[in-house]
Amino acid sequence: METVVSGIRSTGKLHLGNYYGALSNFVKMQDEYNCFFFIADLHSLTTHPTPQDLQKTVRNVVVEYLAAGIDPEKSTIYVQSDVPEVAELYLYMNMNAYLGELERATAFKDKVRSNPDNVNAGLLTYPTLMACDILIHHGTKVPVGKDQEQHLEMTRTFGNRFNRLYDVDYFKEAFAFSYSDKLVKIPGLAGQGKMGKSNGEADCIYLSDSEAVIRKKVMRAVSDGGPTEENQPKPDAIQNLFDLMKVVSAEDTYAHFDNLYNTCNIRYGDFKKQLAEDMVLATEPVRSRIEFIAGDDEYIAKVARLGAEKASESARKTVKEVREIIGLKKLF
Repeated sequence: METVVSGIRSTGKLHLGNYYGALSNFVKMQDEYNCFFFIADLHSLTTHPTPQDLQKTVRNVVVEYLAAGIDPEKSTIYVQSDVPEVAELYLYMNMNAYLGELERATAFKDKVRSNPDNVNAGLLTYPTLMACDILIHHGTKVPVGKDQEQHLEMTRTFGNRFNRLYDVDYFKEAFAFSYSDKLVKIPGLAGQGKMGKSNGEADCIYLSDSEAVIRKKVMRAVSDGGPTEENQPKPDAIQNLFDLMKVVSAEDTYAHFDNLYNTCNIRYGDFKKQLAEDMVLATEPVRSRIEFIAGDDEYIAKVARLGAEKASESARKTVKEVREIIGLKKLF
């Protein structure tokens, strides 16, 4: 059985884009593949979160993974830092990662431009740690979007370089994977493309948002003065809202408001109100599960322990074999 590996940074709450995108795929994958889903708290240290915030956000992501339908009996859900072998493999792979290739990483260059006062070694070697997350479980399928394909290419580079350096056929190549040829793109409420935390809190509908918060966010979503000609193209911000409606609303609801727009009869207040109500309904099942699971500390701890045990078993085997390949053997 092939192995799937994927992680989410422990930077807080999961949003609608995660739910209809990656998480929906994760739920399907766990019945067909050997799946490792981890919360990347080591990655988040590049931004220096407070200890309190880090612990809280890690817990949030574990809860939301579970609420979204990931089964800890079928999949391995674990916290990255609970598996110290990841950091050990990270050290070994960094010895074979070169400055020039790390500096050329698009994500690194973007971080340098956006935050020049925090260009730390963790940011530079971020692709190495990402590679180790995959290589440590011999993952071959990684559910990522276009923006992570360069990191996957670097993962293949590091694994193949290790194989050549030590004349072994040890690490497998990992490739991007999705159940569909076209990934689901959930637009944000700020009118700036896909939903994401980088555009601010108001852009995202989080899985844990209350009904009142969802309605408030949707009613404040970016719109315009309305169409002035029949069948005119929708501006990006308006198209985003219609794309959201296509995901959470019934087909006849979407058709109704699309017709109102095309005939210049749309009232955005009514449109947003309907969109908000449909979003509330669409997210209610997972929101209820979040509230239920979040109150069960014993169950959350049990899931984390089980995941750490399963991930550690896989990781210990890999690191033991890597040490032997490298020549790091005890003299006693």
